[in-house]
Amino acid sequence: MKPSPEPGDLRERALGLLARREHSRVELARKLERAGFAKDDIGPLLDAFEAKNWLSDRRFAESYVADHRARAGSIKLAYDLRQRGVGDSVIESVLGDNRDSELDRAREVWQKKFGAAPTDMAEKARQIRFLQSRGFTPEVIRRAISNGND
Repeated sequence: MKPSPEPGDLRERALGLLARREHSRVELARKLERAGFAKDDIGPLLDAFEAKNWLSDRRFAESYVADHRARAGSIKLAYDLRQRGVGDSVIESVLGDNRDSELDRAREVWQKKFGAAPTDMAEKARQIRFLQSRGFTPEVIRRAISNGND
């Protein structure tokens, strides 16, 4: 059986995790709970971190989107952020700032994977499924596959 951590270690563990990369509040709370810290101790600490702006869901979302937008569309990015506990208003705000580049990103992903327009319906369906799996919207996919001919 794993010994329970000392309550004084909570702050150091949380700061250590935040020093490595940004975390959402929910994500950081999950990691601290898995490490054996009490929920009753985690909440007030995270409140204090947010008050000092050491912890920010918006900053986490911006960082996550910056790191992953080259490979994923807005649908996938929004899903991933929701899984990490980021609220819809923050997600919409952060992704709204990146909507203008979505078509360019989809074309880059498509070009890297396929590089040529589909020659038949089966190939077109395969390309569409690939871009859907990357989280691009149907309209963006249609325009990306048409390769700028619109």
